[in-house]
Order: sequence, then structure tokens, then C-alpha cells
Amino acid sequence: MSKLEKLLAPLANKLGNQRHLQAISNGMMMSLALIVVGSIFLIVANPPINLDLVDLNTGNIFLKALIGWKQWAVANYDVITIPYTMTMGLIGLVTAFGVSYSLAEGYKMKSAINGIIAMCVFLMIAAPVKEGQLSMAYLGADGLFVALIVGLLSVEICRFVGDRVIFTFPDSVPSAVTNFVNSLLPLAANIIIIYGLNLVVMAMSGKALPELIMSLLTPAISGVDNIWAYIAIFAFSNILWLFGINGSSIIFPIVFTLGLTNSGLNAELVNAGQSASHIMNLQMYRYAVLGGGGNTLGLVLLMCFSHVKHLRSIGRLSVVPGICGINEPVIFGGPIVLNPILAIPFVLMPCISIGLGYLAQSIGLVSMGYIIDPSFTPFFAQGFLSALDFRNVIFMCVLIAISVAVYYPFFKVYEKSLAEKEGVEA
Repeated sequence: MSKLEKLLAPLANKLGNQRHLQAISNGMMMSLALIVVGSIFLIVANPPINLDLVDLNTGNIFLKALIGWKQWAVANYDVITIPYTMTMGLIGLVTAFGVSYSLAEGYKMKSAINGIIAMCVFLMIAAPVKEGQLSMAYLGADGLFVALIVGLLSVEICRFVGDRVIFTFPDSVPSAVTNFVNSLLPLAANIIIIYGLNLVVMAMSGKALPELIMSLLTPAISGVDNIWAYIAIFAFSNILWLFGINGSSIIFPIVFTLGLTNSGLNAELVNAGQSASHIMNLQMYRYAVLGGGGNTLGLVLLMCFSHVKHLRSIGRLSVVPGICGINEPVIFGGPIVLNPILAIPFVLMPCISIGLGYLAQSIGLVSMGYIIDPSFTPFFAQGFLSALDFRNVIFMCVLIAISVAVYYPFFKVYEKSLAEKEGVEA
């Protein structure tokens, strides 16, 4: 820990005091409440039960309650998830406002005006109007990287224009009028530069800027039905998360399709009275995202008992979503994004989980997954439902304990750096 502190603490302090990185961190914190509340509604919409695996006429009161909950959730899914769509589903838009607001505040500029300008420009790029409707595809986490760029760049453009062109009026003129006039040229400059760049990109590639970035980042990986390729693709995903890019959504079509296919093949073997043999099943995906990207449940548990108020609050807010595999609160609230200290275990821990999961299934320590379990349900429910084997649940708990151990030294270094700022003892 001493060596880690000497190596990483100076870098973390230098980055932490950088104006633009501070704006990103503070701006993302503005969206934290949306992430937490939105994730709760997502959990409500996805009850921990698979109707294909239970007797719908069971007399078990607990199962009957779950069945009723599931049937109600399926019938009203669109209505239940509206709060999620309008909170967590707009995190990109909120981040564009928050980052520009924070950076403008650091420059002693008009924060609200800069935030509104960034938000409008981001909407032009990420939510083009088609047949009178806004597309929401890139207003959420998939547009987050572009939101960060727009949030920072728009303020720098406003600052550049404002330093050169500013109108002064007598004191008798209301300040609202002065702000209005002095925001016209910065807004026009932002539209011409940023939206103009988007139009150029569309003309050259046929894709808007957010769509182009996501398509370039999506790895064209074949032969992922291999332990080393599987580890590499998740390492790639988590590295993207460190820069505010939703790595999970990029690799999801590849790894989830593989998991579904191999779980289906295992189900056919089990149904024929044979043993499951496809290791790279859906259960491997669950190991890789236990607690969310980066296997952060161990970190969340450490944060819950931190002496630093900020970390303790984020940790306790993140427990329930983390159990259900949703960890945006800790990724953006910790933050882990652009954090050189927590970045190391964030990338490393899923690789460990995948390797141990492969080994455990290979030697028969746990049963291979052959059942398609529901998403966004507690990890222990997923562990059991994947193969109807409690050993899988125990193994997941072991992985969480390992996550605590892996994150611990890095967490203590980071906690100490924050404790010095708060003036408390780590």
C-alpha cells in the first residue's frame, strides 16, 4: 500500500486538480440522483423469476407473489420503465449540462447559460429529429462520451468568443438583457463549430458523431468462445468505462449472444440426460459483470464503511443497485471514471472472476449454466437460477470476497487522498 501510494497518489492529486477533469467529476455527480432512482425502477420492472421455470399454479405463497409481480411487470413494462427512461436514460443530456456548468463555474463564467448552450448543442448532435420525433438512442449512457466532449468544448468556445466580443450596457439595463445579448454569439459559434463538425462527419461517413464513435469502438471480434478472447474483450470494455464510454453496451451483443447460445446448447444436453459441456455460457457473463462492470460490489462494501463521508454515502446508495448488477452510481459517483487509482482493480477484477469461473466450471466445483436467468435480478438469484445449484451462489459470494481483497489496497490509497482534502483520518 505504501508503494502504491507513492506511485499513484501524486498522479491522482495532479489529475484531481486539473480544471477539466474536476468539471467532468463534478458534472457527473449532478446526475447521480437520476442514476440511483432510475435503477430502482429498472429493478422493479425485472422481478427475479423466470416464468418458464415455475409452476404457475403453485401453492407456495412466496412464488405466487413473485409470479404475480412478474406478470404485472410484463404487462406494464413500458409504464414502469418511464421513470428509468427519463432519468438514467437521459444521463448523457444531463452530463452535457453538468460538465459545462461546472467548467464555466471554474472559469467564473455564467454557469447556467453555458450549461444550457452545451445541452442544446448536444441535443442537435445526439437526438436528431426524424418525422417530428427526437431519437433517444444516444441521450443516455451510449452518448456519454460525446456529452463530455460537448460539455468541455462548448465552454471553451464560449470563453474564446466572450474574451473577444462582449457588450456592456448601462446599469439601468436589466442583467437578463445583458446576459441574453452576450450569449447570442457564443451560442452561434457553438452551433457553427460543433454542429457543423457533426454535419461534416455525417457527409463523410453517413453517421452522426455519437453513432460513428460507437461503431468505431465496437470490436469486430470473432472466436470469442475462448477464455483469453473473453478476458480481452471485457478488459477492453472496462477500459472504455474509465473514459466515460459505456463499454458494456458495446460488447454486450457479442458476449450475451455467445452466452445465450451456449446456455441453450447446455440445456439440450441436460434435457437429453447428458452433462453440460459448454463453459462459455451465460453464467460466465454473470461472473464478469458481478455487481456491474468492474465487479465493484467489493468496492461498494468497502465504501460503506469509509471514514470519508463522500465515499460512505456513495457506497450505501450503491448497495442495492449493485446487488442487481447496476453500478453507474459508483462508476460516476466514486468516481471510477478518470480515476488512475481505482482504474487498476476495475480492469483487473473481472479478468480474475472470468478466470476463476472458467476453472470452477472446468473442474466441476460449480454447475455449468444451462438456464436463461432474468437480467437485473439479485446476483444470488441469478446464480441459483442459472443451473439450480446453490454452489453457484456460494461461488459468487467467494468472488465478492475476492473483489473486496483486490480493491482494498487501491481503495485505501484513494480514501487517504480524499481524507486529506476533507481533513479527516482515513
